[in-house]
Amino acid sequence: MSLPALKNDRLIRALLRQPTDTTPVWIMRQAGRYLPEYRETRKQAGSFLDLCMNKELACEVTLQPLRRFNLDAAILFSDILTIPDAMGLGLYFAEGEGPKFERPLRSAAEIKKIGVPDPSEKLRYVTDAVNLVRRELDGQVPLIGFSGSPWTLSTYMVEGGGSKEYQYIKGMMYADPGVLHHLLDTLAQSVIAYLNAQIEAGAQAVMIFDTWGGVLSPQMYGEFSLAYMHQIVDGLKREHEGQIIPVTLFTKGGGAWLEAIAETGCNAVGLDWTIGIDEARQRVGEQVALQGNLDPCVLYADADTIRAQVSNIITRFGNHPGHVFNLGHGIHQHVDPDNLAVLVDAVHEFGHDIRN
Repeated sequence: MSLPALKNDRLIRALLRQPTDTTPVWIMRQAGRYLPEYRETRKQAGSFLDLCMNKELACEVTLQPLRRFNLDAAILFSDILTIPDAMGLGLYFAEGEGPKFERPLRSAAEIKKIGVPDPSEKLRYVTDAVNLVRRELDGQVPLIGFSGSPWTLSTYMVEGGGSKEYQYIKGMMYADPGVLHHLLDTLAQSVIAYLNAQIEAGAQAVMIFDTWGGVLSPQMYGEFSLAYMHQIVDGLKREHEGQIIPVTLFTKGGGAWLEAIAETGCNAVGLDWTIGIDEARQRVGEQVALQGNLDPCVLYADADTIRAQVSNIITRFGNHPGHVFNLGHGIHQHVDPDNLAVLVDAVHEFGHDIRN
């Protein structure tokens, strides 16, 4: 069954640095705990993982923010740790502690045992959700698929969960780099297969989240994070059913390495809030689009402050193609949804004004 053409293609056009009538906007974690309807669906699912693995409920929460806000994209509701879970590490979510693994990888023997999961088997629930969301969207806006970066996935897999010191993963990086490279290569192959499966199922753009790349030194970032994202970019389907599939790379804390990220061949670079978007644009020029980059905590402020901060970012980017408005990281769970509505409307208002 053929799917309808996009009614709103602002996001795709902006990612490809083509003119748009206004600045497109979507929000990282836009389907999440700040929405009361999400919290109700989460209760219905029973657990976070059950919610991710139920295609109907995953579709429902993916669509929920689009019913409230005039967003220019949907992003699949899922988790970056689906690949490690499919590798058999025993993912679970401890209340108030975040994700954890029952069987973290601490030795060369353990790392060499894992292989690339077949997306059509252990990750079928993700591609089924992608397919369902695309059908339900009916061409309203594009659907973004995503994955964690190999480095970010490996931090959870080796540490066994979140970390502040990165004792085990950085210890491995310095003491036994060959073993870590083996893990990262396996993960890069896995991400390529996973994202290509999402594209085949209907994702119209993809994004790689390198949440913990910013904890690395410049040399180690290039060797242990960026090199593997580059490998993924090279291995992705860049066109499907006659449409270009844009790729965005986002390294939180990666402002020092924008030029190197842009050199990977990605279409867009995501920015956190620690770098001015005008400086970022000066550094990468017309090579890539830029996504970002409002501090998520601005959404705790009043409407006038939110509008002023949105205007500041759009003005700093200027009347140029290639800007996708977003937060510099995910929306916080205690944000008032009405404040996000202010942000979305302000982006479209100021984005239109700067083009006219």
